[in-house]
Amino acid sequence: MQALVFDTRHGAWETTRGFEKREVPEPVIDEKQNPADADAVVIKVSYAGVCGSDRGIWTRTAFRDAILASVAAGDKTYRILGHEFFGEVADTGSRVSDIRVGDMATCESHVVCTACYQCQRGEQHVCTNEKILGISHDGGFAEYVKVPRHIVWVTDTAKIRPEVAAMQEPFGNAVHAASKVDLSGKNVAIFGLGPIGMFLTLVARGMGAASIIGVEPNPVAGEMARELGIDYVIPLRPAAKERPYAHDAAVTDEIMSITKGVGADVSFEMAGFNSSVNNCLFATRRGGDVILFGIKHGDFVLEDYNRLIVRGFTLHAVIGRQLWRTWETTRRLLQDPSNTIQEKMWNVILRQGQGTVMPITDYTPEAFEKKMTEHPKILLQF
Repeated sequence: MQALVFDTRHGAWETTRGFEKREVPEPVIDEKQNPADADAVVIKVSYAGVCGSDRGIWTRTAFRDAILASVAAGDKTYRILGHEFFGEVADTGSRVSDIRVGDMATCESHVVCTACYQCQRGEQHVCTNEKILGISHDGGFAEYVKVPRHIVWVTDTAKIRPEVAAMQEPFGNAVHAASKVDLSGKNVAIFGLGPIGMFLTLVARGMGAASIIGVEPNPVAGEMARELGIDYVIPLRPAAKERPYAHDAAVTDEIMSITKGVGADVSFEMAGFNSSVNNCLFATRRGGDVILFGIKHGDFVLEDYNRLIVRGFTLHAVIGRQLWRTWETTRRLLQDPSNTIQEKMWNVILRQGQGTVMPITDYTPEAFEKKMTEHPKILLQF
């Protein structure tokens, strides 16, 4: 089968770029060889979404250690990439009784162990022993993918179109972030309008936010957010070279002006930059909430630690999705036509498939990189 991979035999992590398209063995259920396959599901992939994490792997700026360690510990030299996908169940193990061949399904991207301290307490999103599809477990940039049954989520394509169904995993990130506090009647600021930030504008509106302010350096993303119905978009300048961690006073002053000197009730940090975290701390009202979602490795500087304490902020760290609470909320939001969320995801973010969907047969590194440059969100079609 065709798949997009990183292969350690074809160049070192530090000296390569992009994804390699190659033929790899199709996954099969073989319970004699592997008894755990009794609980496995094979999905024939229809669409696979390209995430910010995939872009980081493409440029070799993210997940180096996790990918290399998992490949070294396995029995092959490559990792099949991709963690957002949707398709048709092609086969199931003998112990799988609630999922049938022909069902349409997607997956939770965190392959949780179900047995650790957190999993046993309903906190699977912070599983101690998790693997991640497309990073430490073969993923969905392939014609077929084999996964354990306990991460499979069946979807009704009569209510959620397949292209949107392929984005339930990243949309769930936005749902999880938005679920940390009650957004009804709140003034919300979103720092970073990448795909998940844009999903968050839709979720926040669907959850009753009074006004939504976006902060984004990319004018194309800013214009798309306006099409989605965001109330304000504030352009962001590059971080200052002498103090790259510092907040942008022009941005936070404008947020204070929009909110009549009060500040945002809830600020979402979706980009992962040190300056963006400090922007949140300078844009949020006293007693407000700061939701931290963006991921970056290394040390961060809090520009004014005293401000964090005396203003009584509450910080929330968000990772992944809560199983299956987030997925249930995602399904409810996407299946409700009155909120127009699914409609906007298809018409605005995916442009009805115009230029945003690439058949795997058309894949070349050059064409794929061009699409990533032109569109905030793209799908591979298998």
